[in-house]
Amino acid sequence: MNALDKSLRAIAEEFSPAVLAHSLQAEDMVLTDVIARAGLPIELFVLDTGRLHADSLYLIEKIRRQYGIDVRVYAPDADAVSEYVRRHGRDAFYGSVELRKRCCEIRKVEPLARALAGKRAWITGQRRAQASSRAKLAEREFDATHRLEKFNPLAAWTETDVWDYIRKQRVPYNRLYDQGYRSIGCAPCTRPVMPGEDLRAGRWWWEEAGQKECGLHITPDGRVVRTKETA
Repeated sequence: MNALDKSLRAIAEEFSPAVLAHSLQAEDMVLTDVIARAGLPIELFVLDTGRLHADSLYLIEKIRRQYGIDVRVYAPDADAVSEYVRRHGRDAFYGSVELRKRCCEIRKVEPLARALAGKRAWITGQRRAQASSRAKLAEREFDATHRLEKFNPLAAWTETDVWDYIRKQRVPYNRLYDQGYRSIGCAPCTRPVMPGEDLRAGRWWWEEAGQKECGLHITPDGRVVRTKETA
């Protein structure tokens, strides 16, 4: 039993019900593969923002078929989306950081709260090497917003580690990676990464690097906290 398998088993045993917040990126496919192979009672969910790439949506069905496990899909509140579009325009997020964050709040943050309701822990595919804001990412945190444990079992993994696992285990992955993407979110907010660019350069590329968080991993007071809760 390797370290990742052991970690996920412990989470499943000690913090049931636990869920994997699936971003449809390579890291979460690694976690999905381990969960499925071990038959762990960890649920999977996806936040379908209504603006995802077709390749991302296809991967949901691929997971269901190949692993025989369910993927719960949470959509944003239709009225909130309609009101945002009516007041600001469908792609208003290009206009300001505030409007982009409001869009993320409607399409991602609020559905996340519903997905985590009643759970004791959630698991993510975040890694320290993904961004400077994640450099101090702990493998275990306390999510003060949702009041539950949060685990980042791939925190110490490199991008090479992720792809070595995917190739060795023949894990299905989002085909956008074959088109130059290295970090994948909503279609209008993601582009391929150019040679020499940072890993997350293709996410919200029109904004300053320090602002590139959508709110899913932010504390109630707006901070990105990366320290394990102490007793």
